[in-house]
Amino acid sequence: MNDKIVISVAPIQAGAPVDADLLASDMDKCIKAGASMCHLHCRKPDGSLTPDISYMSECFEKIRAKSDVVVQVSTGGVSDMDIVQRCEPLNYPKAETASLNAGSTNLGEAVYINSFDDIRYCAKEVYAHGIIPDVEVFDIGMINNVEMTAAELPFRRPIFYNLVFGHKGGMQPNIESLIAFRSMVPRDAKWGVTHYGRDNWRFLAAAIAMGAATVRIGFEDSAYLSATENAVYNYQLVERLVEMVKAMGIEPATVDEARKIMGCLPK
Repeated sequence: MNDKIVISVAPIQAGAPVDADLLASDMDKCIKAGASMCHLHCRKPDGSLTPDISYMSECFEKIRAKSDVVVQVSTGGVSDMDIVQRCEPLNYPKAETASLNAGSTNLGEAVYINSFDDIRYCAKEVYAHGIIPDVEVFDIGMINNVEMTAAELPFRRPIFYNLVFGHKGGMQPNIESLIAFRSMVPRDAKWGVTHYGRDNWRFLAAAIAMGAATVRIGFEDSAYLSATENAVYNYQLVERLVEMVKAMGIEPATVDEARKIMGCLPK
């Protein structure tokens, strides 16, 4: 179990409208509550994915005007964009980390395509921009995909894996899957966890107890606050997670501590 944990917030539900001012206010409260990283897809104000980074950049600039934060851009999301377009967010000059999707899978009824050529291209672009990849894996085989790719391309060690549970078609959020998934993470790697569709806090608690270095929450994955209540703002989720983390004897990492844990490069 780690003494510090990075709390990442993915604050925008897929397809929901994005208001940069409201987002900045919410994220400011998230960071004050204990979060240290913000994960954003590249979206238009109406919530649709786009390769145009202008509105995503505006969102991050408004967030950063209120409080410091580790900037994580997404190269993912189910859309008609090709990998070149999906990697456009890497051109945001303040990006410090980025999701790197490690294989193809079913996400609900959609097929999420990430070929080996896509993985190679994204990895090259991430490192070319001086960004640290946060490798998103939806099943155990994707860890092997990355290790094979890392044998061809120079990956910076330790590799950081984000183990994603809960999507229809992917690994499910139960202890058996968590143990199996965690057992396949290389010993020299770091790992974190995302629980998509989360309807409890127990699974995240188990992952933290098993050594997760990061936990991602936020409306992109779930608004669940309790058995009888959904959060209205993302900061409410952060507050609840921080209560749980501190009860386990762990402190949320500050933004500067998160940069050290993630291995972010100076910007």
